[in-house]
Amino acid sequence: MDRHVGRELQPRVKTHCAARAQGGRVAAWLLALVLTIAALGATLGWWLQAPLSLSQPVIEFEVEPGQTPRDIVRNLNEAGVQTSPFWLYQWFRWSGDARAIRAGSYEITAGVTPRSLLRKLVVGDESLALFRLIDGWTFRQVRAELQRNPTLKPQTQGLSDAEVMASIGAAGVLPEGRFFPDTYAYSKGSSDLAVLQRAYAAMQRRVDAAWAQRPAGSPLKSPDDLLKLASIVEKETGRAAERGLVAAVFLNRLRIGMPLQTDPTVIYGLGSGFDGNLRKRDLLTDGPFNTYTRQGLPPTPISMPGRDSLWAVVRPAESKALYFVARGDGSSEFSETLAEHNRAVDKYQRRTSP
Repeated sequence: MDRHVGRELQPRVKTHCAARAQGGRVAAWLLALVLTIAALGATLGWWLQAPLSLSQPVIEFEVEPGQTPRDIVRNLNEAGVQTSPFWLYQWFRWSGDARAIRAGSYEITAGVTPRSLLRKLVVGDESLALFRLIDGWTFRQVRAELQRNPTLKPQTQGLSDAEVMASIGAAGVLPEGRFFPDTYAYSKGSSDLAVLQRAYAAMQRRVDAAWAQRPAGSPLKSPDDLLKLASIVEKETGRAAERGLVAAVFLNRLRIGMPLQTDPTVIYGLGSGFDGNLRKRDLLTDGPFNTYTRQGLPPTPISMPGRDSLWAVVRPAESKALYFVARGDGSSEFSETLAEHNRAVDKYQRRTSP
């Protein structure tokens, strides 16, 4: 009896041992898998935080609208981000943010990590350039500055002034004075038309705001009149503190129908023919911009007025002056009568008075 029992137990013992051995192998395999995953996780965590190698200290990189994450990774690699395109693409995918990458122009600098690189692309942390429009510039100067700018897409090249205005949604509007002088930030590679469109909209807002504050009894008949006179004030003012007085002189003349007689309009009318020396014959030769021979405002603005010039026209100084003459130090002498003005001219221009 005992021997039979012993014989029956032997296979069970062997089966139990085999099961224990198999269980040990599974446990070992699971342990190895866990350790491998942990190692991969640690490696991935280290890689995500490790600075990427770059071919140069600063890499400029463009994400075009419609590019796929795979295209973006390939272009990053070609631009000089020296890492595995496979792993970078997998990181973009695993993050869940690959489709949230924004089109734009970016600068990638030393120290960037895979994690910070993706964050930069997702939040749209673009590299911006600046374009400055200067108070008193003409549209010809604006176009010349656009052509010199290497970071703007030159879509205005080859277009006439009328075509430029039509392209920014202002068909039929003459461009002179229509752009607000300011500093505009933009993504590198942006269209120059986009910058012009912003400056045009900014000037419209500024003119509308100033026009709404015009005083009762103003001789100005429209926002365009305001813009024209502000452009003259911009060119005639030597010192900022006198801007309101200069505006007052021209507004006083408009009220009584007296010609504005301002040199900057004549110079503007001469265009490229002006050699820097305004002659008497220039003042006597009639033309649409000659405010010596014609009453009222010129047909268009003659420059881009800044905010202060716009507001000087609607909030001029309280003055009855009809004349002013440059003293030679940037300031002007203002006079209410022609006799006073002639004495000021003798003193500061002809140097005949003591």
